[in-house]
Amino acid sequence: MDALEQIRQTFFQECAELLADLETGLMAMQSGDSDPETVNAVFRAVHSVKGGAGAFGLEDLVGFAHVFETTLDGLRSGKLAVTEPLMAVLLRSADLLSDLVTAAKEGGVSDLVRSEQLKTELRACSNQPAPQPVAAEPEPFAPVPDEMGFVPRAIALVDFDAPAAPVATVASASGWTVTFKPSAPLYAKGNDAVVLLRELAQLGHCKPALDATNLPGLDALEPEKSYLSWEIQVEADCAESAVREVFEFVDGDCELKVSPIAAQALLPVTAPVNGPLTAEVVPLRAAPLQAAPAAAPASTAPVSAAGQEQGKAAAAGASPTIRVDLERIDRLINLVGELVINQAMLSQRAAEGGFARSSNVGAGLDELEQLTREIQDSVMAIRAQPVKSVFQRMPRLVREVAAMTGKHVKLVTEGEGTEVDKTVIEQLTDPITHMIRNAIDHGLESPEKRAAAGKPAEGTVRLAAIHRSGRIVIEVSDDGAGINRPRVREIAESKGLIAPDAQLSDEELDNLIFLPGFSTAKEVSNVSGRGVGMDVVRRSIQGLGGRISIASQPGRGSVFTLSLPLTLAVLDGMVVCAGDQTLIIPLTAVVETLRPKSNEIHALGPNSHVVAIRDSHVPLVNIGRMVGARSPATNPAEGVCLLVETEQGSQAALLVDSIQGQRQVVIKSLEVNYQKVDLVAAATILGDGRVALILDVDAVISSSRGGGAHLMNSNQLQLAS
Repeated sequence: MDALEQIRQTFFQECAELLADLETGLMAMQSGDSDPETVNAVFRAVHSVKGGAGAFGLEDLVGFAHVFETTLDGLRSGKLAVTEPLMAVLLRSADLLSDLVTAAKEGGVSDLVRSEQLKTELRACSNQPAPQPVAAEPEPFAPVPDEMGFVPRAIALVDFDAPAAPVATVASASGWTVTFKPSAPLYAKGNDAVVLLRELAQLGHCKPALDATNLPGLDALEPEKSYLSWEIQVEADCAESAVREVFEFVDGDCELKVSPIAAQALLPVTAPVNGPLTAEVVPLRAAPLQAAPAAAPASTAPVSAAGQEQGKAAAAGASPTIRVDLERIDRLINLVGELVINQAMLSQRAAEGGFARSSNVGAGLDELEQLTREIQDSVMAIRAQPVKSVFQRMPRLVREVAAMTGKHVKLVTEGEGTEVDKTVIEQLTDPITHMIRNAIDHGLESPEKRAAAGKPAEGTVRLAAIHRSGRIVIEVSDDGAGINRPRVREIAESKGLIAPDAQLSDEELDNLIFLPGFSTAKEVSNVSGRGVGMDVVRRSIQGLGGRISIASQPGRGSVFTLSLPLTLAVLDGMVVCAGDQTLIIPLTAVVETLRPKSNEIHALGPNSHVVAIRDSHVPLVNIGRMVGARSPATNPAEGVCLLVETEQGSQAALLVDSIQGQRQVVIKSLEVNYQKVDLVAAATILGDGRVALILDVDAVISSSRGGGAHLMNSNQLQLAS
């Protein structure tokens, strides 16, 4: 890969971050955030995209971003007020800007019709004049750019026989005189004076004058020094801050002076020879190579002292970062996993060799275990990312689905800073997209029905993330009509999914929507109706070792809860024995361990028992019987119980033969390396080299309620052995 292609990839990576900042800022403005820094951040995002796009000749992207940022400049200067119609246009413009970036990245075709429509709307919102077509002017020869990259538009011939001409004067509109003298460090840092002058020309008509008086002869020329300077007269109705903003990238690396030009001032143009000379120098409309400045551009709108202090604090608190290829981090994760396994093997060998925990070898192994855990925690923290990257994609989805369904929808997000492993985040987008689509299409009523039910015409969809018991919990809720259970039952019966006389609870009826092919849509649309929604969601979540549950109230809405592991690499587990099998139970699900007494165990049918724990009775699940590892099953009074709790709050006591202890284990995907095994979340490698299965506690409890089917067949038992 050449250097230019690497720069291009970096540009698109930065674009993704800038577009996320743009979306966040616009949503904050729509919610009533009037902080000038929020508007500045939005402006900087668009300006940075435009600046970088110009370096790669992405003219469609540059042209739209220019109109977009001009409108935003009106907001930050106080010339425009934040209104609902304006925010609607800005949000749609942000969507289009994202599409233009994607098209440029993938080599696709830009939607020019949509782009022109939005340009027109943006100009109308900010009273920007429509671009005037440039009339073609006959020229005696093709213009040639000079060394500064500027092309004369019209050049008159000089009459050498005419008398000497006086100094000509040209009338100018009000504007600014810019004196710009680069220093050597400016060029050493990869900046270019021509690029800055071209960016300055974006503000208005420019008349540059080159001062080369300090330029030595070729024999004395030093390539790393700076000799040239410019005086540019900018005919533009803009603030001084807009002019200085062009040079913010090179602040400190040049001499810069900006002074106003009085209206109708006379700009001298000295004729170099006798005879009349009329020349108009027009800059090439090329975009800058530089990205927009990281610092906030100056604004004519007043900024509060608190806002200034926040900006200083943010700048002071910013820590340096580096970009690292994800493959390197993944390899490091795998190596740490192998380190955990080898540490467990060493501990196992030390125990078999008779080394006591109090011996020097035992103490050294304890220190190694602690160090291994710290390394693992640090490496996992590197790959942990906030769910903000997923949440930021949803506002656009909500706008599009709301427009297709004719509904008014407000999206509320909470817990965007909640961190989770990157591998989990990458697979969250599709499930959350499905659920939000369903929440808008099926959950929320039409504005007319909401008004009839005494609700606001605008429905609310809430997307929240929190950490709970070592897992991440994501909730997607709405304030719609809730699940229509009679309708769900009718569809399930018509499709043969349930028997007509089946007795189902409300929870069981709600869970029917997760069956393959189930859909309550009466007709197929772009939003739903093909029956490939919620079953895909459940499979995706289960593939991540998670669970999904529903809580719905008719007339008040529904809540879908996703419970996911924070990482797919390691977990803390309780190592237990059931017959000749060693199993792992995730520690996050374990409430306590106990050895029940005979009088605390009560039979419930021929094969089921419950155990009394502090004035309550919970089901007793015989793990040895479920895995088929022992026949006959363990006597409940002779085993050890682990009281576990599911994400929904239901409890059960898992009966095992013994507990070996708590251990950190490396998660290995059983489905990828072998096949899917019911009621098993994953597998791990023990210190003695054996494979142990990690139980899916929620699935084990659900299965026990349905009759306690065997967990594994003989082949699967052989795998675990």
